[in-house]
Amino acid sequence: MHATLADVIADTVQNSIEAGAKHVSLSIDEDGKTISVAIKDDGKGMDEATQARAFNPFYTEAGKHDKRKVGLGLPILKQICEATDGSVSLSSKKGVGTELRYSFSATHIDLPPMGDLVETVLMLFNYPGDFDLAFTHRVGGEEYSVSRSELADAVGGLESAGGLALAREFLCSQEADLN
Repeated sequence: MHATLADVIADTVQNSIEAGAKHVSLSIDEDGKTISVAIKDDGKGMDEATQARAFNPFYTEAGKHDKRKVGLGLPILKQICEATDGSVSLSSKKGVGTELRYSFSATHIDLPPMGDLVETVLMLFNYPGDFDLAFTHRVGGEEYSVSRSELADAVGGLESAGGLALAREFLCSQEADLN
């Protein structure tokens, strides 16, 4: 089970990156009543048969995981959404990309905590691969947006400890402005 919503977000964004997406967008919207997440990518997408099995815990795409035959990320996501009066939807087209949307009731007693969103986004920005990730976080009427490429350019790259420290400082300042 995922301990935090940030874990769920990391897992679902990694799916997009691992699907060969060159462009991924992650949007988190918190309005006090609902926490909504939208992930869109231009990865390899899924056909209808694969989409129909995507939430089955005993299914995973052939070749995705060398040592296991199950994929629990989306089934766990669905379980958390249903347990917290939320919803989940998946839309995909083979060769075009995928859109995953999910939400949770922000006041539900069973809602896991958000967790460390800054570290999660930083980890996703630093995930290996040739892709760009655009991140938007909205809380109430405030929001900020930043992309992996913009942040890497601004801090001189995300490969060095200094660049990561500057990126973390920027993301922390943006999150602080939302609260």
